[in-house]
Amino acid sequence: MTNSNEPVLVGISQVAQKTKDLTVAKEPIDLMLDALEAAIEDTDNPAIRKHIGAIRVSQGQWQYQDPARFLGEKLELTGIETGKTVFGGNGVQTTINLSALDIQAGRFDAIAIAGAECGYTQAQARKTQTQLNWRETPGTPTWTIKSGIGARDPIETARGIGGAPQMYAVIENALRFERGESIEAHQTAIANLWSRFNDVAQTNPHAWIRENVSAESIRTSSPTNRPIAFPYPKLMNANNNVDQGAALLMCSVGLAERLNIPRRKWIFPWAGTDAHDTASISNRASLTHAPGLQTAALRLLEHTDLSLDEIDHFDLYSCFPSAVQVAAKEIGLDLERPLTVTGGLTFGGGPLNNYVMHAIARTVELLREQPNAIGMVTANGGYLTKHAHGIYSHAEPPKPFVHEDVQPLVDTNNDRETDANQQDAVTIEGYTVMHGRHAAVRAFAAGLTPEGKRTWGVTSDLDLLEAMQTDEFCGKQVRISEDGFMTPV
Repeated sequence: MTNSNEPVLVGISQVAQKTKDLTVAKEPIDLMLDALEAAIEDTDNPAIRKHIGAIRVSQGQWQYQDPARFLGEKLELTGIETGKTVFGGNGVQTTINLSALDIQAGRFDAIAIAGAECGYTQAQARKTQTQLNWRETPGTPTWTIKSGIGARDPIETARGIGGAPQMYAVIENALRFERGESIEAHQTAIANLWSRFNDVAQTNPHAWIRENVSAESIRTSSPTNRPIAFPYPKLMNANNNVDQGAALLMCSVGLAERLNIPRRKWIFPWAGTDAHDTASISNRASLTHAPGLQTAALRLLEHTDLSLDEIDHFDLYSCFPSAVQVAAKEIGLDLERPLTVTGGLTFGGGPLNNYVMHAIARTVELLREQPNAIGMVTANGGYLTKHAHGIYSHAEPPKPFVHEDVQPLVDTNNDRETDANQQDAVTIEGYTVMHGRHAAVRAFAAGLTPEGKRTWGVTSDLDLLEAMQTDEFCGKQVRISEDGFMTPV
């Protein structure tokens, strides 16, 4: 039998609400509490509650200061460690990695991890101009993830660039050019990819959007699928307007045995890795590559002595199609194989930083049904910036859990310099056209100078905005003025 201090996931839960009645809608911390109670019940022995020594919460867009303390009080736990992650979609998997180490080292017998967002309720409040009076949870967490990375280059700030739809769409168009695909063929390909994610959502009882959505509907603009950032309409964006919460309960094998938690409930984290790429996307050698993601994945497979063919379930972080494509390319996965267990952040639901908790919970459900299967979850924060991966299985790991921060293996030097005052023509490597509710309003382009430095240009010229959505602009040359506006050469 595995060493008594080895970590094992024994309780999971996912909760959601879709009420439009703001007088009864729960706030995020209430969903967290519901999820924690359900995860405790899921272990089949509620006595595990009194063994929880730490509660760690995934940071959200809410303003709770020490939500874990509030949750601990509601669970009648005293003297526990309270934790909160930093902002980023990688935070949940990194928390799992660090929590597994804490249990393995004997620091805690059991750790609870929770998170929730109420974007749907917030959207209803905006529509009705209703003030949401969510509670305060004062205090300072005693634990947090120490490493938070993410920054914008001064040129990005000066040009007004930095939103996730902008950056991932820029990467998407660069991917299209790299593959030599036409705009139409590429749009069809990524719509088909997202349609396959929707297929999975239809089988996931926790998915936010479970109805069938065709590839044609995904790629076609409509009143309910308006353009956001070329080439992405709304149905290719993360769906943050969801009220979803989740919780995970991890303990030592020894505690699980003492409490007689059924073996069918156990899912082992086999290994975990973390890494990051350059804080600013402007400093990446290539817009379409993420060396940190690749290194973290390769080391994860090495630590577990697994090949990709031996992994039965993948969940690649899926805020936008480009994130999935880059991850698949770096890991070595065919885009035709199933790459999500939830349906992704569009269809499964995108509760911001807490999505990965839902991905892990769903992976646990599937692995409980398939005792010999193996699952791999990838997490991403920033703009393909912060990476955390994990391997899971109902089967006992062949060796003790191992975690590695692979950053020393990743080139952390700035791969490219930037140039804000380029006088010569630059070559566009990636771009996007941003839309308002009724029309295109602005375009952003990343370009390389003759010296290989990266710069950014913008335009609001309506004719140019139209042309950039029908013609290939990657590879074209433009001149960028001192104030950042670009004109074709």
